[in-house]
Amino acid sequence: MFTGLIEEIGEIKSIEKATKSAKITIKSEKVLQGIKLGDSICTNGVCLTVTEFTNNTFSVDVMAETVRSSNLGKLKAGSKVNLERALKLSDRLGGHIVSGHIDGIGTIVDLQNEENATWVSIKTTADILKYIVHKGSITIDGISLTVAYVDESVFKVSIIPHTKGETTLVIKKIGDEVNLESDMMAKYVEKLLKYGEVPMQKKPISMDFLKDNGFA
Repeated sequence: MFTGLIEEIGEIKSIEKATKSAKITIKSEKVLQGIKLGDSICTNGVCLTVTEFTNNTFSVDVMAETVRSSNLGKLKAGSKVNLERALKLSDRLGGHIVSGHIDGIGTIVDLQNEENATWVSIKTTADILKYIVHKGSITIDGISLTVAYVDESVFKVSIIPHTKGETTLVIKKIGDEVNLESDMMAKYVEKLLKYGEVPMQKKPISMDFLKDNGFA
């Protein structure tokens, strides 16, 4: 689990691509402190497992499903990524609960400055938008943010200078794709509500059915 508070901006050192999957090596400093094999590091919002590391890099394997569902497949050597180590139980939960299992991709369609803030407008699909609520939480490329506007096709967040300075949002452009993870609470509530629904079963019409219902 993660909080969506970015610890460090890493840089892609290399990407070894297979037909559908990839091995990515990332240069970093802070997230390597106390690192061990098998640790989870949230990379642009995607929970990845450390398979190798050195004094200034770590490597992860990215399976085909993750490549299809995220923007990791479009990274290249030199690309910047947001990094966060897994949450410790003793840490303050300054953002919100983030699983690192993204729901899909959004596209930045507008960027507007308003004094010290920047409005970022993101277009995404209806199956993701249904979980996004005004003043609710959203994770964008691993960053915990508050939804300031949402309609049937677009949602917006307003980011402060600190967020711009500590994350990759400052280098994003219109047309760039971002990884999205909506608040998991909404998904659990939806699942629980649907679990109680019992579909109506059609019974075959037989002589016994007609007799039981007074037709014969």
